[in-house]
Amino acid sequence: MKVMIDLCVVPLGVGVSVSDYVAQCHRIIAEAGLESQLHAYGTNIEGEWDAVFDAVKKCHEQIHGMGAPRITTTIKLGTRTDRIQSMADKVESVTDKL
Repeated sequence: MKVMIDLCVVPLGVGVSVSDYVAQCHRIIAEAGLESQLHAYGTNIEGEWDAVFDAVKKCHEQIHGMGAPRITTTIKLGTRTDRIQSMADKVESVTDKL
């Protein structure tokens, strides 16, 4: 099943800047071959359910391995079975109306 998620992973106990941790997560997502879009407060990811959530798990494992004692993660997700729709399709649908 295809899924689109909005992922926000926040390492706790590592100081104010988390960009190194976010960059590591993006490397994991890219290595998994998943489509993603970084935004100011998270990352949109699309792909097969198991591949997406495997990447999320690897992000947690990597961030803990970098010394973060705690991580809080927010995930919003959507699936649909009536048609195929990409992240780009969703954005284009709105920008066409602007």
